[in-house]
Amino acid sequence: MAYKLVALDVDGTLLNDDHEITEKTRNTVMEAAKQGVEIVLCTGRGPLNSIPFMKSMGLGGYVISHNGAATVEVETHNIVHQFGMDPLQLEPFMKYCREHGVHFDVNTAFEMYVDQVEELAGPVRSMYENYLMLPSNLPTWEELSDPVVKFTTFGESADIDRVYADWSQWTLPFNMLRSGEYFIDLMHRQASKGSALQQLAARRGYEPDEVLAIGNYFNDITMLTYAGMGIAMDNSPVEVKAAANAVTTSNNEDGVHEALVKYCLS
Repeated sequence: MAYKLVALDVDGTLLNDDHEITEKTRNTVMEAAKQGVEIVLCTGRGPLNSIPFMKSMGLGGYVISHNGAATVEVETHNIVHQFGMDPLQLEPFMKYCREHGVHFDVNTAFEMYVDQVEELAGPVRSMYENYLMLPSNLPTWEELSDPVVKFTTFGESADIDRVYADWSQWTLPFNMLRSGEYFIDLMHRQASKGSALQQLAARRGYEPDEVLAIGNYFNDITMLTYAGMGIAMDNSPVEVKAAANAVTTSNNEDGVHEALVKYCLS
């Protein structure tokens, strides 16, 4: 099958554990694009810290950001589609986080907000630096000019396990995702990588069986099952591997390179 659209998760998939694209993987992605394959990043990151990876590979097109909540053009930063949330419905979650000492951030498509940015704890500040993010102080809802698309918590794995268990008992107005070992994301109920990839494929004129997707975590399952070929990284949890059509090597073993060579390059 000749795949025309390839969707790549970023952290744990395209990037190794040093948050880098290896030269081998970079060259293979660029070769796939040269042969006519359209590459789209499909990530939990925002556009401002995912678009640079596209540009580093000389690619235009689109990034699906915030786990599918905002699709953005690489060159123009135009928002093609976004799923806005009702921020007032976030109030109970913010109250919980403040009472339990759980860090959170509030995201529009291009901005990120936190409580008291100048007082961020060391591990939180380091996390933002690793992900190339620069948050601002959270304004009032009335002061926000753009829709909220994602609410994220960050903490130690055991703490995030507890938060996820607690919130699972609530009647949730949002889609709740475990987007990484240390993260929980809340988004619009219809927002997911799979739904955003489906919308983009339709916009670009591709059928599902012309789409290949590669990812490594629970937030990737919807795009792995939507795509005609869903490939899990070897560093994926077993549930993610079970949802995929195939498994490639890990993100530290150029798994994206291996998958593209096997399934895309002629």
